[in-house]
Amino acid sequence: MKKFFTAIVAMMLAVPSFAQYASGGFELDKQNLYYGARMGLSLGMMSGDNNATGMKAGLNLAGIIGLRVSQTSPVFLESGLYYTQRGGKDGDYTMNLKYLEVPIVIKYGVKATDDIALLPFIGPYFSWGIGGKYEYLNEVSKETADRSSYDLVNHGDMGMKVGCGLEYDMLYLEIGGQIGIANIADDKGTIHSNALFVNFGVNF
Repeated sequence: MKKFFTAIVAMMLAVPSFAQYASGGFELDKQNLYYGARMGLSLGMMSGDNNATGMKAGLNLAGIIGLRVSQTSPVFLESGLYYTQRGGKDGDYTMNLKYLEVPIVIKYGVKATDDIALLPFIGPYFSWGIGGKYEYLNEVSKETADRSSYDLVNHGDMGMKVGCGLEYDMLYLEIGGQIGIANIADDKGTIHSNALFVNFGVNF
C-alpha cells in the first residue's frame, strides 16, 4: 500500500515530463497520451445469495494512463492500476473486500465549454482480492466474526464499469458504477460485488 501511494505521488511530481501532451484530448490535430492520478470514494454492495446489500464505504486510489485511438474523433482507451475497497453490509455485519483492479474503458470526449469537457466511459474491469474481513455489529458468532471475508469468496472478479468524467484544465472528476459479472461465491450460490464511485484527480 505504501509503495503504491509513493508511485502515485511520483507520477504527480512528473508533470513537466508530460506537459508536451495535451490533457483531455480535444485538439484533433495532435497525438494525445495522458497520465493521471485518482483518489475517491467507493460505495460497495452485494447482490445475489447474500444479505450484505447495504452500502459499505471504502477508498479508491489509482494511477492511470490513456491513449487516443482515433485521429478524427476524441476517442480514448484508458487503463491503470486501482486499489479499491468494496464489500457490503446488512444489519448484523459489514463485509470488507480489498482489490487490485485493472479497468479497460473507452472514453469519448465532448466539449461543454472552451475549458470544460465531458467524458462518458464504459468498459470491463478485472480485479483480484488481496484482503478483507468481517466486522460484526453484534457478537453473533465469535468463531465466524474472526474469519476473514477474503477466505470466504473467490479472489478473482470481473465486471463492467460505466460513468462520466468532467475535466477542467488538468483537474478531473468522475462518477459511475461497477456491476459485478463474475460469481465470487466460493461454494454453492451466487454473489456479485457491485459499487458506486466518485473519484477526483489530475490528468497530465
